[in-house]
Amino acid sequence: MFTSLIRPLSRGSQITKVLVTSNNVAKFSTSGALQKDYQDILTESHGKVGLITLNRPKALNALSSHLFHEVNNALEKFDDDTNISAIVITGNERAFAAGADIKEMMEKSFAEVYKTSFLGHWGKINDIKKPIIAAVNGFALGGGCELAMSCDIIYAGEKAVFGQPEIKLGVIPGAGGTQRLVRAIGKSKAMEIILSGRNFSAQEAERWGLVSKVLPVDKVLDEAIRLGQEIAGLSQPSIQAAKESINRAFELSLKEGCHSERKLFYSLFALKDKKEGMEAFVKKREPKWTDE
Repeated sequence: MFTSLIRPLSRGSQITKVLVTSNNVAKFSTSGALQKDYQDILTESHGKVGLITLNRPKALNALSSHLFHEVNNALEKFDDDTNISAIVITGNERAFAAGADIKEMMEKSFAEVYKTSFLGHWGKINDIKKPIIAAVNGFALGGGCELAMSCDIIYAGEKAVFGQPEIKLGVIPGAGGTQRLVRAIGKSKAMEIILSGRNFSAQEAERWGLVSKVLPVDKVLDEAIRLGQEIAGLSQPSIQAAKESINRAFELSLKEGCHSERKLFYSLFALKDKKEGMEAFVKKREPKWTDE
């Protein structure tokens, strides 16, 4: 089911497999096949793009605490890996992730979720410096929609279905849904979606600005990886500065945000890549980035 979604990027291209040993030290070998290095996810790399595949197909990739801890672990490893410059998160054709694991939450009490800061670990994705692209097919509901929105860019298959149906369970989104959806599509539309609990299509998501691009089902992952490779081919300090500056726009006033942007802009003048990029432009040649 999963291998069918991963097609060669080019003839003869090499895939580098991330192998996680029992002591969680990442090692590398070359292989095109997915391996179950974790229990609930699969990890591999396509050149400088790290790929995380949610792998609970029988549960439609329901986001259990265990699965999300594995996602966080893989994200941190890719973020620390100097051979990786962008990350893609995907599921399968039936589901990116059909929500949080309701069976896990059903018997939890207020005291338990409060004392353990239940879902608090979902916030770790916000600390990842490298760009994260969600490649979404099938259902992205509840926690699945929240996970996709936690990524920096969303590519969706034409049959993808999004939604925040938590209201139908007697609760509300608890992993950023009320905050990120309103920032992406505006108050009125976010209110409609969350208060009714209705699902919406990939085409609607694109029209409202939640999704960057809608693609045929069998092209979503390929195109997400291609975008990751395009980003990986640029100066990484600049890429990470741009991501940081864009994310700050949601937290700062316009004046504060422009001031923050300007400071990050100034900081890049200390790098060799700034000189290389401008010199290459003037001389009409391709730049040779060193990430320094």
